[in-house]
Amino acid sequence: MRQIVLDTETTGLDWRTGDRVIEIGCVEMVDRKLTGRHYHVFINPDRDIDAGAVEVHGITSEFLADKPRFKDVVAEFEAFVRDGELVIHNAAFDVGFLDNELALLDRPRLDAICAGVIDTLKMAKELNPGKKASLDALCDRFEIDNARRTLHGALLDAELLAEVYLAMTRGQESLIIGLDDSTEALDDEGGAPSLAVRPPLKVVTASADELAAHAAQLKDIADASQGQCLWLPAAADAG
Repeated sequence: MRQIVLDTETTGLDWRTGDRVIEIGCVEMVDRKLTGRHYHVFINPDRDIDAGAVEVHGITSEFLADKPRFKDVVAEFEAFVRDGELVIHNAAFDVGFLDNELALLDRPRLDAICAGVIDTLKMAKELNPGKKASLDALCDRFEIDNARRTLHGALLDAELLAEVYLAMTRGQESLIIGLDDSTEALDDEGGAPSLAVRPPLKVVTASADELAAHAAQLKDIADASQGQCLWLPAAADAG
């Protein structure tokens, strides 16, 4: 399975009021392994950045003045995420912003080009109700080093989120592998694996000498415990 861990930075909090995407960071995972491939771009939004947003990510209008517009990078962005399953923290925020950017260019929405979206914020809240679920809090919980994160940054946050996601879903890989190994057990209609195809367990019985030695040991235990050996009656019945 190909997954794209994605994060964005924006000019403000609401695309409905004209805020725009100014940074996109993506890292690729295939079968739960980071491939080393990533996509990262800064974008000129052709508008001012809210002061509160600058305090969060440190990206200024001056820095973005010579950066490409979204229309200049949309094709390469779509190519990177196409057919992948997106992993996003607070997915509604990033998907809303990116869908707006795509709509402004009459391009298909993300759900038309991607295989789905996993929201790690929702996942974290379901796994640990009532506990903090910010990216920093999850890094602390799973002992992931986020010392570099003095400010928000799309690529760094995507890299950290990939580690958080793998930590949150650890153990699922073995379940998936187990199902893959049972492929030959599927019925002709693709139904669930059948337990009947598994080889029978080998039953090993004790020899007469082993049974006699076991009985003698139980008798010694019974004598030492003044008849309180719990296994002796069962052993006698079995004999």
